[in-house]
Amino acid sequence: MVEHYYNAEDYSARRSIGYLIRHGSNLLMSQVEGQFADSDITFIQYIILMLLREKLAFTSADLCQTLRYDSGAITRVIDSLEKKKLIKRQRSTRDRRVVRLRLLARGNATAESVIPLVVQKYNHWLKDFTQEEADTLVRLLTKLNATICGDNKCGS
Repeated sequence: MVEHYYNAEDYSARRSIGYLIRHGSNLLMSQVEGQFADSDITFIQYIILMLLREKLAFTSADLCQTLRYDSGAITRVIDSLEKKKLIKRQRSTRDRRVVRLRLLARGNATAESVIPLVVQKYNHWLKDFTQEEADTLVRLLTKLNATICGDNKCGS
């Protein structure tokens, strides 16, 4: 196991995992957003639908934490998804302070209809990778996320 991959004497931000992941995420977001130009939803709306579909988020607070968006921005996106009848807000019967988000059948169908756009883009970026390299990339990113989450005691 690598105990000290980086050292202060020759540290370069361009080779840091933080920079590389953030830079890659920014590139990914800007390019995939373009795939949604002719869609009825935006990329951030798609992400929220997918988080609800995959049961990775249940409330607007979950979305704020997962996406690192402020509550006002998330509320506006939720409002637009609800207006389109893709999701529904439901007050918890156990705790009336909690408002859960429920993906409606139309929201699930909408998400599924644009999955091919995202898959096409991701496959394009992986075209120069072997199957083994792509599997390794996903495995290593998953492992890194689990390690970071474990260190911070964060949820899924």
